[in-house]
Amino acid sequence: MTVTDALKLADDLVLTRMGYGAMQLAGPGVFGPPRDRDEAIAVLREVVETGITHIDTSDFYGPHITNELIREALHPYPEQLRIVTKVGARRDAEGAWLPALSPEELTSAVHDNLRNLGVDALDVVNLRLHDTTGSLAERFGVLADLRSQGLIRHLGLSNVGVEQLAEARAIAPVVCVQNYYNVAHREDEALLDICAEAGIAFVPFFPLGGFSLLQSGTLDDCARRVGATPLQVALAWLLHRSPTILLIPGTSSRRHLRENVAAGELELPADVLAELDGLGAA
Repeated sequence: MTVTDALKLADDLVLTRMGYGAMQLAGPGVFGPPRDRDEAIAVLREVVETGITHIDTSDFYGPHITNELIREALHPYPEQLRIVTKVGARRDAEGAWLPALSPEELTSAVHDNLRNLGVDALDVVNLRLHDTTGSLAERFGVLADLRSQGLIRHLGLSNVGVEQLAEARAIAPVVCVQNYYNVAHREDEALLDICAEAGIAFVPFFPLGGFSLLQSGTLDDCARRVGATPLQVALAWLLHRSPTILLIPGTSSRRHLRENVAAGELELPADVLAELDGLGAA
């Protein structure tokens, strides 16, 4: 594939399969200002220059920092660019991540995103949950109401289970799901397949999270064989796994951004794919 290969999720929502996650633009621990503000701005502008139309962010990154950087770097936004944000958490004064899922907190977070991104409506808002079990109806209903008011165009979910996805879809259309998934951690295979069948984008986070030494060694070996980095191979495998997978690797450097983009064009031979497929059981 190429960096501009895209998935159409709605008439007004076409996202490149290789996207960009803005989380790392904030300071250490995703808290406070970036180490290098000029580089952060340059990264965002290069994202758009590469043809990527999918930027993932949240107003609790920083907090507010990444959205402010996105607005400074890119506003007025290119016509094809779509910004996906999420609500459901907040930061305390020390940078801890805390749930923020009351109707009042969710509504306030949507308005914060609108203001800090400088838009009248948000392209996509993901409801970020902290437990993959239990009802989400009240919380998702808040976002569905804001969608009916025209403040949100599309809705998604993050960190959810199969039953929660079904519950949400009974309330309003869901265009994307963000969950922890990678070549080694595949607990959400069933959810991924449900999303693929329904035409819902599946957006994995932590593409290298929690690998064992054995799994890391196998990935390193595969990377050497194809002349790429382990992260590039892990990203390429995800793109191969399902046509509805979208990637949002994050970085605060242009050099690393170019490496991530190159992963979208990496072809994995059959023997490497077979070895990587086996990692899920390792």
